[in-house]
Amino acid sequence: MARKKIIITIDGWSSCGKSTLAKQLAKELNYVYIDSGAMYRAITLYFLRNHVDWTDTQEVQKALEDIQLEFRYNENSLQSEMYLNDENVEYVIRDLVVAEKVSEIAAIKDVRTFAVNQQQEMGRKKGIVMDGRDIGTVVFPKAELKIFMTADNKIRVERRFKELFEKNPNITIEEVKNNLEMRDYIDSHREVSPLRQADDARVLDNSKIGMDEQLKLALSWVHELI
Repeated sequence: MARKKIIITIDGWSSCGKSTLAKQLAKELNYVYIDSGAMYRAITLYFLRNHVDWTDTQEVQKALEDIQLEFRYNENSLQSEMYLNDENVEYVIRDLVVAEKVSEIAAIKDVRTFAVNQQQEMGRKKGIVMDGRDIGTVVFPKAELKIFMTADNKIRVERRFKELFEKNPNITIEEVKNNLEMRDYIDSHREVSPLRQADDARVLDNSKIGMDEQLKLALSWVHELI
């Protein structure tokens, strides 16, 4: 008898390893991984490239009509990558320039509506793992398993710095710290779909545990349900 498929949501603060855990779970369970953050980063990239005034509602709505987002599986990297209007932007969207604006643009109501509609359609058949800020509260409030990830601030800054330093050796830890603090504030204080822990979410604090241990814990929660 085939096991039932569920929806797994992973929310939490920046640089807590949400996407790492989501990818691990998807691989272990043979589920589809959907990186909601990549979708908002791709939209941000489009806005920056095309000089969209995101304080102008009509300009935002018009720009969104010209955006097509799609995840395509890369058989070499063995993971799904973000395509913006048929262009692979998986690596471009990880730049600090995009990171500095993504929370601001993701807070726009029309942008969130645009992305959430696409995310909900992707999850219609279940068997997905999706990470982000409002996945368990807004996108899939009835998800069978909701995980909320957190970690000590100092550890999050160090993780993010290590990740960005490999791509940009000129970056400073102070820049990373300021960027994380700004994103945390915007994400948790925005008017539309703020970052918050769902009432029925299971908290995973990975300040003192490794990737293998957190995967084992998350899988135990999955097996309880299926």
